[in-house]
Amino acid sequence: MKINRRHFIGTSALTAGNLATFKLRAFNKALTSSGLSELYKNDFKIGTAISRHAFSRNDTELLNLINNEFNSVTPENMLKWSRVHPAEHEWRFELTDRFVEFGLKNNMHIVGHVLVWHSQVPRTVFQDENGGRVDKTTLMKRMENHIVQLVGRYKGKVDAWDVVNEAITSDGWRKTPWYEIAGPEFMERAFHVAHETDPGCQLLYNDYNMDNPSRRELVVKIMKDYLKRGVPVNGIGMQGHVSLDDPDLNEFEKSIEVFASTGLRVHITELDVDVLPFNWSRSAEISNQAEYRKEMNPYVEGLPPEIDKKLTKRYEDLFKLFLKHRDKIDRVTFWGTTDGESWKNNFPMRGRTNYPLLFDRERNPKNAYFAVAALKK
Repeated sequence: MKINRRHFIGTSALTAGNLATFKLRAFNKALTSSGLSELYKNDFKIGTAISRHAFSRNDTELLNLINNEFNSVTPENMLKWSRVHPAEHEWRFELTDRFVEFGLKNNMHIVGHVLVWHSQVPRTVFQDENGGRVDKTTLMKRMENHIVQLVGRYKGKVDAWDVVNEAITSDGWRKTPWYEIAGPEFMERAFHVAHETDPGCQLLYNDYNMDNPSRRELVVKIMKDYLKRGVPVNGIGMQGHVSLDDPDLNEFEKSIEVFASTGLRVHITELDVDVLPFNWSRSAEISNQAEYRKEMNPYVEGLPPEIDKKLTKRYEDLFKLFLKHRDKIDRVTFWGTTDGESWKNNFPMRGRTNYPLLFDRERNPKNAYFAVAALKK
């Protein structure tokens, strides 16, 4: 789907004050845009996460939209352990192969997500033949085999891998089966094996709430130690799961600066802006679930203009920050393309109607899209 858009007359016409009431049809009458990736080509890559449904349902309209707007792609779930490697001797490559082929065909930067994570992993990975907890040596061999098979299959095709995901909390190492069985060395071993399998691939540590000072300090301490000892880590993935007013972007900026000061490249990953009310701590821990409550799902009939205005301003402020640090940032990736496919409709409360991305449920660009584009006009 190619979207006709107006070449902006000037950013003054697109202030946050009038964007909320600006009619999208005015843009559709004008010239064809090259997409966000073209606008930001001299700054950083613009990416999106693609769900398995785009390929299993052969959703050419969505894939054409992605091709028009983005130059980096990440599989939302297809490469997670439980999807691609559900049993010890079972591999499911059909959709992952199609994902990689799509990226190669369209000359995109391809991100592999994720090699080692505590979620979406078959329980049997951590069990012995009797159902008890597996020993360290066996677990490490299983991890190594998983990495070698995946990284090896797509060697020279996948440009970057999220090697380890969400292994750190603000209090220390997350007490996952990986850590409890193998200790902290599981993470550095994962980086070594990935590098040995594909030395030309960029290797990242990815996590959420990276603006949190305690988490930031601990990640920096670990990464500095890795770099000193030659562990082949190349970058930090800062997950961008934010809300309309949280986190404080000053803290987010401090993290960008501190991570970059180590010599690592910064990737903004999994970007979305939650517009719905919530009364829990901001988190991307998928095990956190809340019971549905109607008052926490107030925008079923559509996003009110005042909330759309806040969403637009939030995205504008985020991209102003990213542009300020374009020398440190390699990529900004949204966690999905359209509101209808966003995981935020079901997390941490299933059945809500959320509006966290730049394209609406009809796959039309929102006011937030035009605000982000206008920064480069």
